[in-house]
Amino acid sequence: MSGNQLFVDTYWRSLNKTGEELCGDRVQVRRGEDCVVLVLADGLGSGVKANILSTLTSTIIAEMIVQGMSLTESVDTIIKTLPVCRERGIAYSTFTILQIYYDGRAFIAEFDNPAVVCMHDGRVFHPDRLERDIQGRRVFLSALDAVEGDRFVAFSDGVLHAGVGMMLNFGWDQKDVEKFLEEHVRPTDPPAEISRILLANVNYLYEGKPQDDSTVACLNVEAALETRVMVGPPLNREEDVLVVNRLMAATGKKICCGGTTSEIVARQLHTEVKTDPVDLMNLDAHVPPKGYIEGVDLVTEGVLTLQKAARYIARAAGDASYMEFFLLTKETDGAALLAKTLLTSRWIRFLVGTSDNPAHNAINYSPISLNAKISLIREMCEDLKKTGRIVHIEMY
Repeated sequence: MSGNQLFVDTYWRSLNKTGEELCGDRVQVRRGEDCVVLVLADGLGSGVKANILSTLTSTIIAEMIVQGMSLTESVDTIIKTLPVCRERGIAYSTFTILQIYYDGRAFIAEFDNPAVVCMHDGRVFHPDRLERDIQGRRVFLSALDAVEGDRFVAFSDGVLHAGVGMMLNFGWDQKDVEKFLEEHVRPTDPPAEISRILLANVNYLYEGKPQDDSTVACLNVEAALETRVMVGPPLNREEDVLVVNRLMAATGKKICCGGTTSEIVARQLHTEVKTDPVDLMNLDAHVPPKGYIEGVDLVTEGVLTLQKAARYIARAAGDASYMEFFLLTKETDGAALLAKTLLTSRWIRFLVGTSDNPAHNAINYSPISLNAKISLIREMCEDLKKTGRIVHIEMY
């Protein structure tokens, strides 16, 4: 990972129209090797039909872009494909597309949705918008260079309709939303909090009974600090210094897993491994005690700790509410801390040694094998990707 790379954190949530079980808005987020794509689609009407239309629209657009089609080509294709309601003369689904590359290039496309709110250092800015006619329909395109601290907030028109005929005569307009975000969003707020704040006000204006589906999607551009995890000794001992240098060059957290691995790291750093005395006193712990190496953020036992951490991560990948709960727990054993560190990292790189661990050779009945360990790490990486992390594996 180059030093000038960025990470894009994303989050979205919706309020369903009162009386509807399904939301007519849909957001798709796809992460490619070099960019993240977010598509917010708003299906015509509400309920099942709108949900199907918005799901198809957002899925098709996101997939086209991730598979290599340019944003403008994707817009052309979907506009020419979307059917038009004969009665109203409008498309069956509107959409907003944001594509942000990890080198900072950013592109926005808007078709009949409210304009994306762009912010930096708590203030709204307005990038140039190019109007383009496609099949008689107006599409607005923007291109800009995103930097650390930029935020992009996209939303469906249900947000602007909030309060119409209720608390407000005509709802609130784009400028009102921009002013609200400037006044209420703090520099440290993650995308989840920004989405919550805006939708909470929308629900308030609707007096708790939304008259339209309302969706908010937020993207935060952050520094891409990379957590590195060294697991297992390299195949060739001559590479010990190379791998340890790779570990210590991490811009984010530095993690070492395994007794033999810890000894290698300590030897290269001209120090020693110490065992956490608190863990040693916990006789009921189901995870081996943590260690300590000066300069390394987390030192754990190997496979047993990885197995339990993998279970935490797998459950978090399939249940967002569990992930929020787990990150708030006070568990401090090696597996919990490893899982929490990985789930709160943005970029992760595993440095996996491919040597048979001599510590396992003494255990004749041990079910642990190199292939099983590598398979476990790969499964963990796939689950981490499901949570939005960007993960790479290097073998040594």
